Amino acid sequence: MKNIIILFVLFINIPALSFPIPSDNKVSFDVIRKNKIIGSVNSEFEKENDKLKIRTILEIKVKLLFIPAYSFFQDTTETWVNEELIEVKGYTDFEDEREYYIDGRDNDQNFIASGMDGELILDKNIITLNYWNKKILEEEEVFDTQKGIVRKILVNKLDNEVISIKDDEIETEKYILNATKNPKDKGPFPEYTLWYYGDELVKFEFLPPKQKKKIQIIRNDWVK
Repeated sequence: MKNIIILFVLFINIPALSFPIPSDNKVSFDVIRKNKIIGSVNSEFEKENDKLKIRTILEIKVKLLFIPAYSFFQDTTETWVNEELIEVKGYTDFEDEREYYIDGRDNDQNFIASGMDGELILDKNIITLNYWNKKILEEEEVFDTQKGIVRKILVNKLDNEVISIKDDEIETEKYILNATKNPKDKGPFPEYTLWYYGDELVKFEFLPPKQKKKIQIIRNDWVK
């Protein structure tokens, strides 16, 4: 199970006003492998005037014969003002004792961030590699909040597809996303398939390196 979530990038955070915030200010996904729920992604949104703060927690626990076999934890908070990222703070805990503390903030001229590669001076308009934010599909370079690094991405639009979410048949836009590998990554960046209903992410999946079963992340609070 070591490589299951090798590059499970946090995807729920989004820029202010770019999509309708859920009426209860929450959104939730199940993480599924071999038709079993192995974890969850939960986000809470706090909006005040032009400022939007989102805290997202991803937690995965896998047991084999009731014995813990794999765990992964990520807690990230992003702050956006007028659709501009002004601050990000995060913590990621891998199962192999790797830990990353991510810190970034806007300083008027650039976005200054730190993580796996130390301090980075980034473009002021950089956005995060978070799949809920459909605007990433228009970008060539994004900030990976799991490790605090920059990745170049390539997106391809596929034919629309009707999928079932919570027994509701919906027509979705389907995309394939690939990203560059960092020299410190322990494996290649997996290819992701993304399904959107309008501007809302309803499902995505990827195949972890050296694994034969895909990981699916599906909305569990879906209401059309």
